[in-house]
Parts: sequence; structure tokens; C-alpha cells
Amino acid sequence: MALPLNLPAMIPLWFFGGRRFTAAMAAAARMRVVGDGQDDGVETGPLICAASRERVLGLIAAGEREGARVVVDGRALQAPPGFFLRPTVLENVAPAGTLAGTEVFGPVLGLTHAETLEEAIALVNAQAYGNMACLFTASGAAARQFRHQAEAGNIGINPGVAAPLAQFPFSGWKGSFFGDLHAQGRDAVEFYTDKKVVIERWPRAWSRKF
Repeated sequence: MALPLNLPAMIPLWFFGGRRFTAAMAAAARMRVVGDGQDDGVETGPLICAASRERVLGLIAAGEREGARVVVDGRALQAPPGFFLRPTVLENVAPAGTLAGTEVFGPVLGLTHAETLEEAIALVNAQAYGNMACLFTASGAAARQFRHQAEAGNIGINPGVAAPLAQFPFSGWKGSFFGDLHAQGRDAVEFYTDKKVVIERWPRAWSRKF
């Protein structure tokens, strides 16, 4: 299973338990506690404003229009008053569609099934974003192929989130990166460093004194 985390709308699924994974994700989505993030036990808080909620609702609707099947419909479930939206899961999201190509920034998960590892990698690489991609596998060969061919700045093999430790750069690619340097690691130090280059030449005939 390939997981590009900077594409919160789409996960390409590549493994024989793909249907079981869909069912498990649907069950987890239904169980999440939605409410005030300051309350104990709450796992999903509100969106930042009414406009943000309407934007996410529009993306869910776009996914439906483009052929995705809504497995868990957070719009239809009761939520606290305010800018809340319960987790929503869609299956068979169109890889070239609106939902798959947009950073949703909302409680929406889209699933796309792939028949082979090569097809899953192609789905990752076709996207405009390249923040993070993960592969869950017991195959060293598959892991090697994925880490070399997946076009994302942060690659994970079997972790839920491939978030680098502070000593390594957080490396986004493509539309997931703006600027000259990445955050964390040596890049972060370079950002606050004034570099100086000195070129010296001392011919043998000259006397070099200090």
C-alpha cells in the first residue's frame, strides 16, 4: 500500500488485503470522537471556519461526481454545532480527479486500488504534490523499488507517518515545497548561516608572513 500523506484525498492501495483495509478504515472513521479539541477523548476537532467547511464539502461532492463511492459519509452523521465535519471515506477516487489532486485539509480519506506496485508508484508520481509517500510491505525488493522510484521528498517503509527526526530535513518535493531550503537538519542551519568564501593565491616568490 502506498500512502502519499500530502495527498490527504487519495491513498493508492496495493496489496491483497485492500478490501479489508477499506473496511478497517471505514470502521476507524466511524469510531472517531468529534468535538471540542480541549475536551478529553476528542480525536477530531472543527475546521477553522465556515468557508473551510464548505470548501471540504465541495471537494467531497466533486469526488462523488467523478465516480468515487462514499463509504463513510461524515456529512450525514450528527456532529456538534459549529464548523464540524465527521470523518468521511471515499473509495475508487479518480486519480486525475479534483479530490485526488487537491490538498483537502479536512477529515476526508480517499482510496484508490492498484493491481501492482508499479501502478501504485505511478499513481503517486502522477500527482502535483510530493510531500510524503509510505509503503507497507514485507518485501525488501518492493521496499527498495519504492524508495528509489516514488517521487516524494519523505519516504517511509512501514511507518504510519514518515516524519523525519529533527537532525534530518523535512523534504517536500514538487508542489509541496516552496523556497530554497527545507526545514530541519543542515538546511535549517544553512538558513541562519552567513556563508563566506575566501580565495587565496600565494606565489612561491612571495613571502607569506603573519
